[in-house]
Amino acid sequence: MNELGLTRMIKVEVVTRADDADAVRTLLHTSEVSGWTSLSGVSGFGHHGSHEGRLLFNDRAGLVMVIAVLPYDRAAPVVAGLRDILGDRPGVMFVSDAWVSRPEYFDAGQPPRAHR
Repeated sequence: MNELGLTRMIKVEVVTRADDADAVRTLLHTSEVSGWTSLSGVSGFGHHGSHEGRLLFNDRAGLVMVIAVLPYDRAAPVVAGLRDILGDRPGVMFVSDAWVSRPEYFDAGQPPRAHR
């Protein structure tokens, strides 16, 4: 992928109850992850049965998926912290390689370049 001008990073995806998503986002923030995307109303099927994507009563009753991309050298403490959060709560974590075209967007220690 380097021949395409891309940089290898880690992508972390967490699906959890909306009530627990704040703990995930707080961990990412305190770990100085430069940003993330939260998708509410996630649907699926797993150990806890079927989950519909629509919000019936409030925005805290459904599932949320939080997606973050970060440099390899900062992934270990984030993954360990997410394991702790998910240790006694329903939810799953997926960790995979990601190739990005603007690595400075994903490094909180570097200021993002201005758009042209």
